[in-house]
Amino acid sequence: MNDSRLQNILASNVFKSFIIFAIFRAFYGAGILIVTWLIATESSGPWWYSLIFLAFSMVFSRILFKWIKTFSKSTDDSEDNSADM
Repeated sequence: MNDSRLQNILASNVFKSFIIFAIFRAFYGAGILIVTWLIATESSGPWWYSLIFLAFSMVFSRILFKWIKTFSKSTDDSEDNSADM
């Protein structure tokens, strides 16, 4: 693999999106695990509360990441439009 091919991969939008998604999932996932552990061990509720929380967080993370993607797209579009002027 030569340098120009590697540079093309690193510069691609798919690769950048993948990196952003991986960073988001790492921080979000760690936070969810900590909160789930606290719900399961420190609360007086039944054990299945933590399962409900995990299911909710799975859906919420998708919604949150879609919002982040649309926010970043609108920011990229405004930067592209200002560069054209």
